[in-house]
Amino acid sequence: MIAVKRLAANDSATVARWDAFVLGCPTATFFHRAGWQKIVSEVFKHDSYFLYAESDGAIVGVLPLGHINSWLFGNSLTSLPFTVYGGAAASSPEAADALESEAQTIAQGLGVSHLEFRNVAPRHPDWPTQDLYVTFRKEILADEEANMLAIPRKQRAMVRKGIKNNLRSEIDPDVERFFAVFADNVHRHGTPALPKKYFKALMTVFGPDCEVLTVVAPDGRPLSSVLSFYFRDEVLPYYAGDFEAARELAANDFKYWELMRLACARGLKVFDFGRSKHGTGPFAFKKNWGFEPTQLHYEFCLYKGNAIPQNNPTNAKFKLLIETWRRMPIGLVNWLGPFIVRNLA
Repeated sequence: MIAVKRLAANDSATVARWDAFVLGCPTATFFHRAGWQKIVSEVFKHDSYFLYAESDGAIVGVLPLGHINSWLFGNSLTSLPFTVYGGAAASSPEAADALESEAQTIAQGLGVSHLEFRNVAPRHPDWPTQDLYVTFRKEILADEEANMLAIPRKQRAMVRKGIKNNLRSEIDPDVERFFAVFADNVHRHGTPALPKKYFKALMTVFGPDCEVLTVVAPDGRPLSSVLSFYFRDEVLPYYAGDFEAARELAANDFKYWELMRLACARGLKVFDFGRSKHGTGPFAFKKNWGFEPTQLHYEFCLYKGNAIPQNNPTNAKFKLLIETWRRMPIGLVNWLGPFIVRNLA
């Protein structure tokens, strides 16, 4: 018998068992960790439903879910908001099926418009699928110079330019410099920044598995910064930003090289460059680094309407809002942004 239960955030013993299962489950990701329940519930103030399947006293599957009910962006249940991977991670098809069945029961009880699983691999060929996103993952070679030579020539020249410009990387103890760079970057692109308290919470909840690397000029000026996650033998650069001065000095390419170089020194095996949308600048940038895209399978169970919602910057209806946002003072957008972005996951 497989029993599906809901994780209580204050149940430290079950939280530990949950994370032990995630660490050992081949289909689980960093975004299946129990700490995301605290992020969704306490930082963004959304209801969370972190389900686990149990058999003979052992956890055999997990499915983290977040409920977002927004007048602007709709009513949804997602595995998992604010992340790029999700869905059920289980040791058997039966456990995955039990978790998904309970998720559908919860979704219908909440009256959501849709249930979304952000699957890496397809599970429901009969469900509508969002094919907008791909992920980029590549092996980290054991030798530093081999990793350098594996970067295509044009991007390798940019890395060497950053080295020639005497840039250096520093591991930050907090998110202060990162947030300044990140907020400036997203403002230039016309999208709201996530709140600083979110990034602080990530470092608190995930401890040494969440790290900020900042690239500085020879005079100490911060140019570019990245917040990364560590999971098993992988490094995942997840949030990043650059000041405009970074372009001339090649700080962006140097930043990712430094992250890869340090990951190599730690003995890590996989560089997960993360999610990008087809046809965008980040998509092209990662391809130019020698990474090949792998399709992500975001599957939707639609309860209301017959089309997948398009709550992303490529949607033409957001074009005017994006242009307006770019012209607003950064102090104002940093204050207003968190009220918007908490519902745009």
